[in-house]
Amino acid sequence: MSQPQLVFRNVQEGDLEIAIEIERQGYPADEAASLEAFRYRQSQASDLFLGAYLPDTNELVGYVCSTLSPTTSLTHESMSNHIPGSATVCIHSVCVAQKHRRKGVGLALLQEYIARLEAAHPAVNSVSLERVLLITHEELREFYEKAGFEWVGESAVVHGSRPWYEMRRVFGENAGSTANATELAPPAIPNQAIQEALWANSTRPPPTGKPLSGFPGGILDVTLSESPDHGALTNRYDLICPQPSCGSVILKHNVAKWVERASVQLEPEDHPINPMLPALPAPPATTNWWLVGPSPMAFENVGFSRPVATLASATPMKLLACAECDLGPVGWHQPGGTEFWVACTRVAYKVD
Repeated sequence: MSQPQLVFRNVQEGDLEIAIEIERQGYPADEAASLEAFRYRQSQASDLFLGAYLPDTNELVGYVCSTLSPTTSLTHESMSNHIPGSATVCIHSVCVAQKHRRKGVGLALLQEYIARLEAAHPAVNSVSLERVLLITHEELREFYEKAGFEWVGESAVVHGSRPWYEMRRVFGENAGSTANATELAPPAIPNQAIQEALWANSTRPPPTGKPLSGFPGGILDVTLSESPDHGALTNRYDLICPQPSCGSVILKHNVAKWVERASVQLEPEDHPINPMLPALPAPPATTNWWLVGPSPMAFENVGFSRPVATLASATPMKLLACAECDLGPVGWHQPGGTEFWVACTRVAYKVD
């Protein structure tokens, strides 16, 4: 069966009851986590609790949840506590609702999860992330290898009646092994006909937003000054995909800081500007940006390209796009950095 369209965003407290039901469908009683454990993980490490949702019904169909640990191998203690400021991401569960299995949801979810962590490498919240660890049963080895994990061996963790095996993915281990950055593909141009067909079958209309040009006061109309960060201006509204047939929420309100800085040429060489996106002024002219950080987990729904070189810079950058319809680029990120830049004119603002 084909993979359904998915939206990825952090799991909120209100979805934990659904998440625990998915957990119980995926694990036997002696292995499944408790609702209390889920509440602990979501409250202490919410930016590491990512869900896959169906865009038309907003149904949670799968999730990955993790905590941080200073250890380099999984133990009972490292899987029972969250230690902020640690370098190891400990994955507890990768689980998909029973009726949505064998559709590619699990792999897509895990790949999205790893991509978000790698986009923030080497630092999340000023912490240098070094590795992602998990334990699994032997029959799932191939699944995790497809997501880039390597086999470590039998784990010392005892949980339930079956043996567990540790797998890991080390950040930066394969750096430099890919093709030259200028040869890597930019984000795909969305297929608007597909998006319109999806929304035609939806029970709700796509969210609508206003472009920045639709506000008489310009940037002043879409910023908030009531910020604890010494008067920094933040986004007054949710930032959403500007494609009318999509409208996916890219970033929630009051998360990004407004910055006026030099423009950046986002389109890769020999790649035309998408007609749905306004052109940015040519550098070194300045333009308006939303600064997001220090982790990509701050986004509700965003996709990253592989590193590409643009017309204005030989230094590869990752381009940001709507993760639901691939419209982009709407922003950029320097690999290894903790700052994510979204062009104020390339998103819409959800005013209702």
